[in-house]
Amino acid sequence: MAAAVSKYRPVKGVPRWLLVILTTIGIGVSVCYIFRFTFGGLMVTQFGYHYLLIALFLPLAFLMIPATKGTAASKIPWYDILLAVLAFGVPFYLFLRANDILWYGWSARAPIEGLVTGMIIWLLPVEAARRAGGLPIALIALIMSFYPVFAGHMPGFLVGPTMSLERLISYHGFSTESIQGIPMQAFGRIIVGYLVFASALVATGGGQFFLNFALALLGHVRGGAAKVAVASSALFGTLTGASVVNVITTGSVTIPAMKKTGYPPYYAGAIEACASTGGILMPPVMGAVAFIMADFLGMPYTTIVRAAIIPSVLYFAALYFQADFFAAKTGLRGLPRSELPSLRQTLKQGWFYIFALAVLVFFLFYIRVETVAPFYATGALFAASLFRKETRPNLHRLVEFLEKSGTTLMEMVSILVPIGLVLGSLAITGLAYSLSSELVSIAGGSLPVLLLLGAVASYIMGMGATITACYVFLALVFAPVLIDVGVNPLAAHLFVMYCGMLSSITPPVALASYVAASVAGAPFMQTAAQAMRLGIMLFLIPFFFVLAPEFILEGSSLRSLLVISTAILGIVLASGGLEGYMWRLGKLVPIVRVIFLTAGVLLFLPYTWGDYWGIGIALLIAIGFWIVRRRSIPPAAVGASAL
Repeated sequence: MAAAVSKYRPVKGVPRWLLVILTTIGIGVSVCYIFRFTFGGLMVTQFGYHYLLIALFLPLAFLMIPATKGTAASKIPWYDILLAVLAFGVPFYLFLRANDILWYGWSARAPIEGLVTGMIIWLLPVEAARRAGGLPIALIALIMSFYPVFAGHMPGFLVGPTMSLERLISYHGFSTESIQGIPMQAFGRIIVGYLVFASALVATGGGQFFLNFALALLGHVRGGAAKVAVASSALFGTLTGASVVNVITTGSVTIPAMKKTGYPPYYAGAIEACASTGGILMPPVMGAVAFIMADFLGMPYTTIVRAAIIPSVLYFAALYFQADFFAAKTGLRGLPRSELPSLRQTLKQGWFYIFALAVLVFFLFYIRVETVAPFYATGALFAASLFRKETRPNLHRLVEFLEKSGTTLMEMVSILVPIGLVLGSLAITGLAYSLSSELVSIAGGSLPVLLLLGAVASYIMGMGATITACYVFLALVFAPVLIDVGVNPLAAHLFVMYCGMLSSITPPVALASYVAASVAGAPFMQTAAQAMRLGIMLFLIPFFFVLAPEFILEGSSLRSLLVISTAILGIVLASGGLEGYMWRLGKLVPIVRVIFLTAGVLLFLPYTWGDYWGIGIALLIAIGFWIVRRRSIPPAAVGASAL
């Protein structure tokens, strides 16, 4: 955990004010561009706008993140200052020359100053990605960005057209693909606003409000501490978009609370790891991936949100039921009400957070203006916070908000620009289509085999990259394969997104499980193993909404209702089987646990025959329970032994 905390050097003095000033200008530029404001009749073009965003946020990576671990001193070395100056100066120069770049066709053949600046804007983001996202993503970006130079010498399906280095510099630096491609287009058009809104919620105390709200609502019930972890991580994770950040933020409160009420340390860590991982998949914000997905598919962002609602609810329902059954089986109680915040007082003090979210939902789903919705919601949040003295914006809170926003936006630019380089190389060499054809050939056209291959590829990519990088790569390479064999396009893209999250809780990497185990003081492997068991829905759901698009509300309403209803019943039975407990029945013996788990999986399967078998088994269980009660035998006797 210490490594995650010490990622940034303590930025003070001039660097801190540079962070605040550049962030202020960046947000202002985004507002002007998105709302189509003009200055003297002039408007920033999209081409120049992206260069300007890079100039404002990329330098922060070199000022805030040291080149190597253990060098996070407050004094910034000269080479980081030089890199920051280049990271600002080069893209700002290209912003000023944006019209000339387009007019004179630099993307085909750049002049000498274009080759120099193009190489700098190519390599600097790779180094920024190494610092912000880790070495694996930087290596992938570096190797794949140079791929067109040696593509003609590759074997088999990896072969592609060869490009000279000069031509490749022109393409990466100045075309509307690559650096200026889908990732930066999504960032400039829509991601900026939502990350600013999320930062505003966090900076104004929204994270603490959601935690207090969950504590007040669920803290007193059986196993309340674990249920609070599930609810608060779902609420907070959608804002942060990072499972590790979520674990550190909410887990620092929920994990000790779970341990205090009797949960074993490894179980407490596993619950928090799973909940924090699932929070990234929870609408309405869903980190940054949903916005890029909307651009890939050419769909409104609201369509992505609508499709993600049911899978997210099913995932968190599985966590909730397992936590409840474990608490009932082991006799764990909730937290004393005297130690919990008052629900009424919590809502009274933080009503404006709910108001801001309501404004966001209103503009998203009713007015349908997804690009400007987060800015209205942010304005509503700050305006509503004026009504309370404790939350009224002041200079300190404003600076904190700008620092949080700048840090988040810096990380996103540092990762998205290199991802654009990878996508550019895949597109111009045709490698994406070659890989797709090869995968179809390996799978023999079999959808189940393709899904397994995709799940493994997503898991492996997720081990070495962020969920954003993992999704973007697989959305270009693998999602088209699924679409070609008849999978719903939205289901195909959600499939690779969900599978990319598996590595967060699955060894050997399991970063969310590792951080949660550190907070809980529990063995890593035991925590990760329990997290895999608790997060079983994360392994199953992607397959099910590919096989049955009704899970993502694609298809008839009646069929969707049937599929979702049987899935919920299946989750309840499977959770009881996994934890060895069921309401009114008490503890379950091993054979009954197997029956419950089998019935649950059958009901969850998106096939009619699965529903018939699952319902049949469930009815047999109910009849058996009725017979036991008729004979006046205590229900707990159905399974008298504990785990």
